[in-house]
Amino acid sequence: MATTPDPSAAQSAALLRTRRSAVRRLADRGRYDAATVHAILDEAYIAHVGFVVDAEPRVLPMTYGRIGDALYLHGAAGNAMLRALVDAPVCVTVTILDGLVLARSAFHHSMNYRSVVLFGIAARVEDTDEQRSAFDAIVEHSVRGRSAVARPPTASELRATSLLRVPIHEGAAKVRTGGPNDDEDDLDLPVWAGQVPLRLVAGEPIAEAAQAGRSLAPPAISALTR
Repeated sequence: MATTPDPSAAQSAALLRTRRSAVRRLADRGRYDAATVHAILDEAYIAHVGFVVDAEPRVLPMTYGRIGDALYLHGAAGNAMLRALVDAPVCVTVTILDGLVLARSAFHHSMNYRSVVLFGIAARVEDTDEQRSAFDAIVEHSVRGRSAVARPPTASELRATSLLRVPIHEGAAKVRTGGPNDDEDDLDLPVWAGQVPLRLVAGEPIAEAAQAGRSLAPPAISALTR
């Protein structure tokens, strides 16, 4: 029987660096330590999952959750593309955009970002306990503490959902920070250069229509910021 990964158990210190996962372009921006990778995965909200169906590439944006060294994806059990993911090689990417980098030259314009690319085989989660833990992780990824107050999935809801596990084992993070890297010959050009920081900000919570005016949003939602 499958066992649910224990987030308190010892986790890998570094991701496996391979020919396909090693950062080549601007290699000094590559990060392979698990702490950096996990932190980016925990802060981002959307993963883009790449795979092949009938010899054609597909990329799906998906929500996810993390438990230890496992990333969990989910969707409708009847979805043909999700069925194609089972036991198939996948490439999972997440990106956090931190700012625009405006240089004096067009060539050196860039962005500040934190990203992760993972490679692995997506395995279907069959064990009921792991399924429930994965559901909790996906809900908690949106709002911490939410799984403790929301109704847990029923047995029929679990059957209607495909839950997939991707190991956080092979891959890399890539991080850019700082300002533009203009050529020395361009430094005197009369063009503004610098950074425009960007961040994702939660707006004022809007209650569902049936609750409007009847209750305040709980603290975990009211204080939601990233």
